[in-house]
Amino acid sequence: ADGTEIRAPRVASGADATVTFLKLMSNGDLPAEFVEAVRHIDYASASCKINVALSELPDFTSVPGTAPGPQHRGTIHISPTMEYIERAYDDAKYGRPSERPIIEATIPSALDDTLAPRGQYVMSMFTQYFPYRLAPGLSLAEEKEKYADRCFELMNDFAPNFKRSVIARQVLTPVDLEQRFGLTGGNIMQGVMSLSSLSFMRPVPGYADYRTPVRGLYQCSSATHGGGGVCAIPAWNCVREIVKEDPSARILMCSAMGQQALVVEAIQAGAKDFVVKPFQPSRVLEAVQRVLA
Repeated sequence: ADGTEIRAPRVASGADATVTFLKLMSNGDLPAEFVEAVRHIDYASASCKINVALSELPDFTSVPGTAPGPQHRGTIHISPTMEYIERAYDDAKYGRPSERPIIEATIPSALDDTLAPRGQYVMSMFTQYFPYRLAPGLSLAEEKEKYADRCFELMNDFAPNFKRSVIARQVLTPVDLEQRFGLTGGNIMQGVMSLSSLSFMRPVPGYADYRTPVRGLYQCSSATHGGGGVCAIPAWNCVREIVKEDPSARILMCSAMGQQALVVEAIQAGAKDFVVKPFQPSRVLEAVQRVLA
């Protein structure tokens, strides 16, 4: 950000509740009971993202072949039994990354070959469990690499060519996700998806209608009803509420992830005029300009 300040009568925040209300605002701007409720939002997360560059596609023993096929175009899950999942979680309860992780992987370049150089591929691994807070004596820098090694060994058990096909990798623990993308606790849902944080209690009771204690400030992130995940439903619902109040509303969107889909969906919901200030402004501003052209 270059420090540019944009004033608007209404602001819809795509950041989570903690970032919006506790980091970007002063406590004096908000009712004490609301601040206390936000402080108690649970962001517990143990997800680790691993991005992998590959020289060839996995050759699965169950469905052999390195030519792009159905086995490469869906979601690949490695979590054999309920007991396996329970044991993986048990490690994280005590601050240790899972000895036998759970892997959910996709290979987007098997569907879109523009995502990687010809003959090469990218794999996205969503893995569990890697706790946000490690047990005393454990080093984040060391544990993340050892954990990634274990994930690769596990994938290699099902596709024996996997490890030798790895060109490079990027390991993003919950701490990395928080620092890089502004996700509190590294929680990709912007708050836990438990009964205490869903529907009329998301993000906190009394404020599930996308409004806030501050007049003109709204919430449109995955921290609100419709979230988590990347689906633009909260933005759709939020803008619909704003447009009910004023069909000609001018909205400043602050998106932690710079999601083009969020902006496009909001415009389709009926907003007339957008000024956008995300963390990644260039790509989203270009998208909005195309939509408004």
